[in-house]
Amino acid sequence: TGKCCHTFRGHSAEIVCLSFNPQSTLLATGSMDTTAKLWDLEKGEEVATLNGHSAEIIALSFNTTGDRIITGSFDHTVAVWDVGTGREQNLLIKTPTNNNAAGKYELVYPKKECSARVCVQLWNAVTGTHIATLAGHSKEVLDVCFDYAGQCIATASADGSARVYNAATKQCIAKLEGHEDEISKVS
Repeated sequence: TGKCCHTFRGHSAEIVCLSFNPQSTLLATGSMDTTAKLWDLEKGEEVATLNGHSAEIIALSFNTTGDRIITGSFDHTVAVWDVGTGREQNLLIKTPTNNNAAGKYELVYPKKECSARVCVQLWNAVTGTHIATLAGHSKEVLDVCFDYAGQCIATASADGSARVYNAATKQCIAKLEGHEDEISKVS
C-alpha cells in the first residue's frame, strides 16, 4: 500500500545502522546513543534494548538463523547478543591471535590500526578468536557483509571500490571499480 506501518521511537540520538532478521519479524537499530534496540515488526513495539557498549554503535547484523545479533562500536569492540534474551554472549576486542580455527559464526569488522583502517578482521564470534586479515583497499573500509550463503565477504571502501573475498580461502575474488567517490554501504 505504500503506507507507513509503524514508527519506532526510543533512541536518544541518531540511528546509524539497522538490520532485519532473516524471518523479517524483527528490526534491529544501532544508535549514536551507544545502544541497539530490537523491534517487533508486527506489533510495532520495542522488544529489547542491548546495553553494553561505551561508544556509538556503527554496525550491526543478525546471523543467518536470526538467534544472534552482532554489534560493532566506536569503543573498538564487537559484541554478540542472544536475540531471545537480549543478553551479551561474547565480547570481541581487536586483539588478533594466531588461532585460525573456523567456527559456526564468523563476523567481519574493520580494524582501526591496520594502515589507516584499510584492512578488515575476520573473527570467530563464538570463541572470540581471530581468523584472518583481509587486505587490499587503499583507503578506509566503510562497510562489510557476508552473502546469505556465507560463502563470500564484500567490502566497501573510501577508495571508491568494493571487493569480494572467498570466505573459505580469504582470497579476493573480485575488485569492483567504477564509482567516482567512496562506497559507504554494501549488501
